[in-house]
Amino acid sequence: MQRVTGIGGIFFKSNDPEKLAVLYKKHLGFDVEDWGGVSFQEGAGADLKPKRQSHIVWSPFEADTDYFKSSEKPFMINYRVHDRDALLAQLRSEGVAVDEKTERSAFGYFGWAMDPEGNRIELWEPPECK
Repeated sequence: MQRVTGIGGIFFKSNDPEKLAVLYKKHLGFDVEDWGGVSFQEGAGADLKPKRQSHIVWSPFEADTDYFKSSEKPFMINYRVHDRDALLAQLRSEGVAVDEKTERSAFGYFGWAMDPEGNRIELWEPPECK
């Protein structure tokens, strides 16, 4: 079974996400959207339509966010996967600490685990293209 297929996003805590977004927009050309982050569209401008939506997201969160719980780290990496449910089951069988909570939305299917150093891992199965 193929496990991780790429990076889905980089999420990190910031004391002033709006100010940081302005800096990245001004100096690095990030197209910061109203929600505060950037979605880098994989294959943008390509002639072939991908089977799944495939974005790489850059997003600062408020410093006091609970989204990374139970990790105390100021960041979380989102990994793109083909089959979230199968991978979560496999990780459980291998003794990895897997969060019981999962999420399905228009953005895809999400699940979470913790590595031995307390880093929260977000697993994202992108939705199919319409």
